[in-house]
Amino acid sequence: MATLFDTKTSTSSVPGVLPLIGRIGIAAIFVLSGLSKLADPAGTIGYIQSAGLPLPQVGYAIALLVELVGGLALILGYRTRLVAAILAFFSIATALAFHNALGDQMQFINFFKNVAMAGGLLNVVAFGGGRLSLDARR
Repeated sequence: MATLFDTKTSTSSVPGVLPLIGRIGIAAIFVLSGLSKLADPAGTIGYIQSAGLPLPQVGYAIALLVELVGGLALILGYRTRLVAAILAFFSIATALAFHNALGDQMQFINFFKNVAMAGGLLNVVAFGGGRLSLDARR
């Protein structure tokens, strides 16, 4: 009998709730970050400007869209692989743009937090949203 921790366990025998819990856990940081940006647009735009990026208002709109829509889509399991790939790319891009001062301990931590998030998201790309997802109903 295969168990969850058996290395020979196929993805079809993984309890259906685990991918959902994983998607919620990964998506939470995006949704909360998006809500934070929504609550303080001027602060977010100023932060984007301070990083020297062009078109900070456009960057703000893109970040808001990616974080809120992407995070909610990931939770629901809608177009899970595509959404996870976009969020993984976004995580690496923001790490490189905003957390690249690796001599600063907080920036170092945030940089590798983003790398870890991208790693988790790439697992979602590889294995999909699971049985408890909108994708499974299509």
